[in-house]
Amino acid sequence: MQVKDIGEQGLLRILQKFCPAEIVGDDCAVMATNANQSLAITTDMLVDGVHFSDRTTGPYYAGWRAAAANLSDLAAMGAKPLAVTVALAVAADTAVEWVEEFYRGMTACLQEYHTPIVGGDVVRSPVVTVAITAFGQVECDRTISRSNARSSWAIVATGVHGASRAGLELLLNPEFGQNLTEVDRASLILAHQRPKPRLDVLPVVWEILDSAGEFSIAGMDSSDGLADAIIQICRASGIGAKVDRTKLPIPDIFSEIVSTEKALDWALYGGEDFELVLFLPIANAQLLVEKIGNGAAIVGIATESTDIWLTDSTDIYPDAILKLDRGFQHF
Repeated sequence: MQVKDIGEQGLLRILQKFCPAEIVGDDCAVMATNANQSLAITTDMLVDGVHFSDRTTGPYYAGWRAAAANLSDLAAMGAKPLAVTVALAVAADTAVEWVEEFYRGMTACLQEYHTPIVGGDVVRSPVVTVAITAFGQVECDRTISRSNARSSWAIVATGVHGASRAGLELLLNPEFGQNLTEVDRASLILAHQRPKPRLDVLPVVWEILDSAGEFSIAGMDSSDGLADAIIQICRASGIGAKVDRTKLPIPDIFSEIVSTEKALDWALYGGEDFELVLFLPIANAQLLVEKIGNGAAIVGIATESTDIWLTDSTDIYPDAILKLDRGFQHF
């Protein structure tokens, strides 16, 4: 049997057997450092030709995206970033300018969140590979995990989905979207090249939950797609969901450049939008969407059944089961 036979999820299930069950399974590992606070730790690896290429991102934006991916994982856990370390593998003939631009991109993203690079490693490799480990701090009673969701809670997406996938399409196929204005074209490309980790959402979440008097929330980020995030949270929490296709926060400009089905596919499975997907009681969800705006939406409701359905409140399209295998998988 080979890795390709079991796929990414199957490989992860095997690897998790070697880790403490109470620590793995979320966007970060969370380890208590004292009675009130925990250390959140996450590692992401990026490989040239798989996660980035000069055709679509270039070294500056590849660095930005690498940093943003890690910060997004911290945001998904409710953690404040502290620092990152970077392990870099490059060929001996890699241009020094490429490496410097990559680090400029990382630093530009990290500086927006007052997060320094505090170390790492450099090795030789035939393929440029970067592994970033990010460290964050979270109060023990404010740790967001995937396993806390409850039936009847609302499902919130903190912003539009599919924009990054559209930006990638524009970079790969310049003839695509010829009817777009330069402003709209640039906006979609930036959604792919310079994603924003949603650390800004956390203070709003804490304000709402503090007012409600209880910490009721589950979540993760949507780096692997909106559908992936919803499915992963439901599985971890032992619940199901009904997701309304008419409520999905899809960029308005999509109606001019792709079909309805393509827009739906990119929103659900395109990935790399780095928004948060949060499950919380309906009243708190409505307040959160109202306060953060900018495309935030309630996209569905959690259910007691473990099935995860894509529904249509207009009754035009039949219900369909959401599945992981339509999103990006490494194997």
